[in-house]
Amino acid sequence: MAIKIGLALGSGSARGWAHIGVIRSLQAESIPIDLVCGASIGAVVAGAYAADFLDPMDQWVRELTWADILGFMDVTLPRSGLIEGGKIINYFKENMSDSNIEDLPIPFAAVATDLKTGKEIWLQKGSMMDAIRASMSFPGILTPYQQRNQWLVDGGLVNPVPVSLCRAMGADVVIAVNLNSDIMGKPRFTRLPDQIPIDEQVSEDLTLPRKLATFFNGKLRQTNLSIFKRFGLSAPDRGPSLFEVLAMSISIMQDRITRQRLAGEPPDVLVSPRLNHIGLLEFNRAADAIAEGRRAMDRMMPLLKDILD
Repeated sequence: MAIKIGLALGSGSARGWAHIGVIRSLQAESIPIDLVCGASIGAVVAGAYAADFLDPMDQWVRELTWADILGFMDVTLPRSGLIEGGKIINYFKENMSDSNIEDLPIPFAAVATDLKTGKEIWLQKGSMMDAIRASMSFPGILTPYQQRNQWLVDGGLVNPVPVSLCRAMGADVVIAVNLNSDIMGKPRFTRLPDQIPIDEQVSEDLTLPRKLATFFNGKLRQTNLSIFKRFGLSAPDRGPSLFEVLAMSISIMQDRITRQRLAGEPPDVLVSPRLNHIGLLEFNRAADAIAEGRRAMDRMMPLLKDILD
């Protein structure tokens, strides 16, 4: 019987692009990935891999700019979150497909948290995009996702690195990626650049992210941008922003939960990229994150090969 290799991708906001590098390292060594699961940003990358969308995602995230990021943020009046999340999910649906999880070529699952009961929810059926949207609902930032009579939020609250889910899916060997191993005690705040270049014109052949970037470059200065300067991004003389207070507080909690869960449910290989230099909202630094993810997996490759041999 062939050994099943499972990949458990952890939560970690913008640092999650490192997961792409981990997968690239495995592909370079021709090591198959038989199933994938993830929490929060880990669910995004796991879904992309399971749906055979990793190559376009890799290219797309490397080209992300601040304008693109702001363009995907459909800011609402603060209710249950600052961002609705519809724009980014619609982009994924249009470009990545929205297959049912049961129909994906590679088994996939995502972790979410029931906001009312605090229970860990494993999403293994139905729309892949709905599962990703639920798993990435960062409290206070992205509005919760309603599934029937449940309100679901970020899976990282209860299972930041879902090794247990990976085992339950049938993995014999679990490779787990912990994105938050080196951030405690090392505050890292994100600052928005003072100027975002404005494209001179919009052509019809621009991709959707570029069209959004062009539009929001011109509009955000008076509307959304001022909101995110206030709520989402810090200035050195003012200390952490609202977003960073929320994110770092949750990171502290996730760090403690991750340590406890990994002690009780250890993976066969634990990959810990060094990502403290990347801020929680710096989704435009994908190239750095991907490179570090690949380096981290390369460091653990001798152990993985020894296990497989």
